[in-house]
Amino acid sequence: MKTRTAIITITAIASAALLHAEPTMQPNAESQKTLTPDSVLAELVAGNEAYVAGKTADPNVKARRDAAVAGQFPKAYILSCVDSRVPVEQVFNQGIGDLFVGRVAGNIETTEQLGSMEFAAVVGGVKVIMVVGHDACGAVKGACDHVKMGNLTELLAQIEPAMEKVEGHAGDRSSKNTEFVNEVIEKNAALTVEDIRKRSETLANLEKEGKIKIVGGVYSLATGKVTMLP
Repeated sequence: MKTRTAIITITAIASAALLHAEPTMQPNAESQKTLTPDSVLAELVAGNEAYVAGKTADPNVKARRDAAVAGQFPKAYILSCVDSRVPVEQVFNQGIGDLFVGRVAGNIETTEQLGSMEFAAVVGGVKVIMVVGHDACGAVKGACDHVKMGNLTELLAQIEPAMEKVEGHAGDRSSKNTEFVNEVIEKNAALTVEDIRKRSETLANLEKEGKIKIVGGVYSLATGKVTMLP
C-alpha cells in the first residue's frame, strides 16, 4: 500500500509539474537544499512527459553555462546505455548543471560507475540515482547471442544474470526473439538497481536514511517515454 501511495503521490506531483515544462532555473546551493528524493523523481517524470509531448523548452544555454562555472548542484545521477538514440538530458527535459550522467553499454554498474554515483550522492548532493535501459539495446542483444569481441566480451557477460532470470522462451532465447530481448532489458535494469544497493554500502545506507532513491526505468525509442520499474 505504501508503494502504491508513493506512486500516486509522485504521479500527482509530476502532472502538476508538467504544466511548467521549462527546466528550472540554474541550480544553486539554496535550491538544491529544498529538493527531496520524491520531488526530484517527480520532476524527472514530468520532464519526460514533457519530452514525450514535445513540450520541452530549451533553457538559456549561455546563462546556464556561465553560471555553472562557479560550481555544480545537480539533482540526479542517471546511469544509461551509450546508445546515441537516448539523449539523457533531453529525455528528462533537463539543462546544464541538472544531472550527472554515467554511460556504459548495457547500463551496468561497473566499479567506476559506483564510485561516480557515490561521489554524486555524497559530494554532489543528488537525491535520485536512476538506471535507464532502453528497448532494442545492442548490448543486450549481443549478450543474448553470446557475442565474443575483444573487451566487449567481459562487459556482455555482466548481462547474462538478467538472461538467466528470464523464464520461458525455450524455443528461441536469442536476439531474434524481440519479446525475450525486451524482458532481458527490463530485468537487466532491475538487477542493476539491486546490485547498486548490494555493491555500495554508502548508497544503500543513504537510501535507508531517506536521503536518496535508487530507481530504474526503460526508455522507448519509438515514444520517448521512460516507464518506471516497480
